[in-house]
This record gives sequence, structure tokens and C-alpha cells, in this order.
Amino acid sequence: MIYIFGHKKPDTDTVTSSIALSYLKNKLNVESKPMILGDINKETEFVLNYFNVETPELLEDVKLQIKDLNYYKDCFINENCSISKTYEYMSKKNITGIPIVDSSYKLKGLLTSKMLGKELINGDFTKLNTSYDNIIEVLKGEEILKFDSEINGNIIVAAYKSTTFLNTLELHKDTIMIVGDRHSLIEAAILSKIKLLIIVGNLEIKEEHILKARENKVNIIRTHYDTFHTAKLINFSNYTKNLLKDTRNISFNENDYYDDFKEKCLKLGYNNYPVINDKGICLGLLRLTDINKLNKKQVILVDHNEITQSVEGLDEAEILEIIDHHKLGAITTNMPINFRNMTVGSTNTIIYSLYKENNIEIPSKIAGLMLSGIISDTLKFTSPTTTQYDKNVALDLANIANIDIDKYSDDMFKAGTSLNGKTIKDIIDTDLKVFDIEQKKIAISQVITLTSDEILSKKYDYINTLNEMKENRGYDVFILCVTDIIKNGSYILFDYKSESIVANMFGFESIYEGYFFSKCLSRKKQLVPLIISAL
Repeated sequence: MIYIFGHKKPDTDTVTSSIALSYLKNKLNVESKPMILGDINKETEFVLNYFNVETPELLEDVKLQIKDLNYYKDCFINENCSISKTYEYMSKKNITGIPIVDSSYKLKGLLTSKMLGKELINGDFTKLNTSYDNIIEVLKGEEILKFDSEINGNIIVAAYKSTTFLNTLELHKDTIMIVGDRHSLIEAAILSKIKLLIIVGNLEIKEEHILKARENKVNIIRTHYDTFHTAKLINFSNYTKNLLKDTRNISFNENDYYDDFKEKCLKLGYNNYPVINDKGICLGLLRLTDINKLNKKQVILVDHNEITQSVEGLDEAEILEIIDHHKLGAITTNMPINFRNMTVGSTNTIIYSLYKENNIEIPSKIAGLMLSGIISDTLKFTSPTTTQYDKNVALDLANIANIDIDKYSDDMFKAGTSLNGKTIKDIIDTDLKVFDIEQKKIAISQVITLTSDEILSKKYDYINTLNEMKENRGYDVFILCVTDIIKNGSYILFDYKSESIVANMFGFESIYEGYFFSKCLSRKKQLVPLIISAL
């Protein structure tokens, strides 16, 4: 899946171009998904509602996560499987650890080769806690009589002669006896109502003993193994869960970050780690030897190419393509990519060209979204960034979407410029972009309005907020551009310490807060070049 998204402060051009490009890619059989990096503004909300299009999902970051690694998917074993089956599974997978799960696939712990080896050397070979079926499986046995699914008890082997055995050992309901064709001992065991009788060597059992065992509900299994091999193997029929210690604290969620995993596993010191989801369901096994097998998230950037404006963790993702109409930023890639950058007023104008180049028809709804992006970014063709090509594309899209540009633009701007319910900080943050210029962080916010008086009446409240935000976020310069569509110009506010820089931008010795610049409408084409010259 390829994620397509714009900058952190999604405006109408960013959101609609992400949706339009994703539709195009999907039509070209390239699976993609439009995303947003923050809350949409009122203008964009109006546009999406108008064309009945869902808001794209929020993408918080593209950092490498556990789910991006090539770990062993569906690699685990049930806690009630035998030790023998678990060992065989580990050998087949060539792994030294295995997650153990319950019947709901919830993680119970991790079993390692070291734990298995310890059981082989130091295990209690007289205890058995398992199922009848596990014993049948491990001993390749034959079911003679089965009354209990669960088998718990103490193992004894009939190695002494009968009289010595009966005089020395006590038979009771928890006894599991391994025996050959020693009928007196078999009879004594059945009369004592032991838990399980295991007959070795495929030897015959007297019919009268079977009848008596059925009466006393004694479980019987017969195996072709001799006494030695039966006694050796039976412990491997124990439940795997008997070996477990609580190692759930060494598991990792599939959404955990790769960097966090690397740091934590150095402290834990294991070679194998279970992977779980948010519900504790085990998804598989991650081995340290596999952590460099990465599947980086694949992304396409639209309407920006500045790292500071993009998603968190971009350096850990694979950038496939960039489509933008801004100045070149500082993003670098390891491999050549498709980079479409044009001096037009909107990213959607470029995407329109891609539709034409690939002979893909633009649906009415997508045309309406693309038109909205062009109208928004060019301020209905009044911005100095507007080209004749933008206008021609807009006319064609309006025809496809059956939209009256003048009426629709008025409705869209009216919805987008409403400040109702917003704090001053919210208003400044709505369309804020940060640029790395001359090793300085330059923040420029633009507020587009039909009535600038509402903001200017609270000018000093806005300036104080600019100063606070600048201090808290570490900006070097913070400018607020209040663009009045009706007056065809912008009022400039700035943080107190940036007066000289702002004055230099416009060739003044000094400048006052709220100065009006006629025909100053574009942050990209007018403000950014001026501040580059002023620094």
C-alpha cells in the first residue's frame, strides 16, 4: 500500500490532490490510499461535504514499526501441544524460540531451546501432565480404553519382578504404569484403579483384563516401543505449558517502533521475541537475525517537498514520487524518483496533466475536488502564482463537474473564512508552514478572510500569541499574513524580534504591525522569496 499525502497543515489543495492522485494511481493498478497529516480546515470540510467524499484517514507517522519487518508470521504453537510436537515444529522452522498461545491465540509466553535443554537434563521425569491424545501421538500408540482426556499422575515402570514390585510400590488412582506382558501386575494395576496403563511392545492384553479395566475406568494405551524407549519418550508428551515461565513482558506489539524495539531488546538479551496485536493475540515470532529485513512504508508526497512540513519518520520511509508546485526543499532520497514540479498555482493542475498523459477519464466528483484545490490555492485566479494553464484546467474541470465557478467559489470561501469557534492559536495554526532557510526555522502562517477587520481588531492579541508560539516551538522568525480577498492584499503581523527582518523583506528601514501590502496574496511566490533575500 502506498500512502499519498500533503503537508502537516492540510489545506484544500493538499487534501484534494491526495485524493485525486490516489484515484489515478488505483486506476493504473497501483494500490494507494490518500491520507492527511492533521485536521482539515473549514474550507476543505465544505468541499468534501459538497462532493460527498469521506475525509481521508489521519497518518500520524511513517516510522518503521515491527509490522514492517519480515518476521515469522503465524509462527506459534498451542500451550496444550506436547513438548515433542513443539520441538519438531521448532526444528522444522529452524528457530530457537517459539511463542506459546492459548486456544484464543493469546500469548502465554516464550519457549526457548535453552528451556527445552534444561528440561532434558533437570526435568522431573516422574510427573506427567498432559492429554491422552498427546501420549498416543508421542508413543505412536493405539487406543485400547479411554475414559479421561486429561492425564495427570506419577510414572512408574514395572522393572522389578512382580512380588518385589507389589511389595515395594503403591498403586493408586494417580499412577501411570508402563508394563509388558506381566499379567499379574496388569491385574493389580487395574484393581487399584490406576490412571493409565501403557502396554509396551504391542503385547497382547487378556480380554478379562480389558473387561475389568472398563469396569474400573482405567485408561489403556498400547505402543510398539519397548519399555526403555517408552519410558524415555513419555515425558515428551507433557504439555508445553509445563515448561513456561511468564515471559509475556518480552513481547512486542506490531505497532511498536523499530527503534524502540532495538533499544529494548539490547537490555532483554533474548534472540527471539513474540509479536502481538493490541488485543494480546500472537501474530508470530521476530528473531534478532531478521531485524534488518525491512519493508519500508512507501509514500508519495503532494503539495510539499520540505521535511519540516511533512510526516514524522519520513527519513525511515521510501519516497516513490513527489508532485509539487513550491520551491525545492531539503528532502533527499536514496534512489532516483519521479519528481514533477511545475510553476503553476495548484498541485491539482499538475495532477490534471497526469490524468491526460495516462488517458484516464476524470470522474465528475474528482473533477470537483480538483477544481476546488485550484480555486483555493489561486484565490480564484487572483494570486500571482496563477497561470493561464491553471485557468484552462479549471474551466475544463468545471465543465466535467457541472460547476459554476463564481457561485461555487463564493460559497467555498465563505465557509472557509469563518472564524467562529476558533481560538487565536487555532486560527494561526490552521495554515502554518515552516521553512528551513539559511539554517533558520521560518514560520509563515496565512489566514485568508473576506473581512480582515475581525482579526485586526485583536491585533495585539495575535502578536502576543505569535511571540508565545515562537518561543515554545523554537522558530527564528514568525510571520502572520492576513490575506483579504476583497481588498486584494494582505496585512502583515510578526513577532517582536523579527521587525528588522520583515522590514528588510519589503525594503523598508522600519515597519509597523499590520502594514497592508496591496496585491500580496501568495506565501509561496511573494513572501518566501522576499524572506530568503532578507536573511
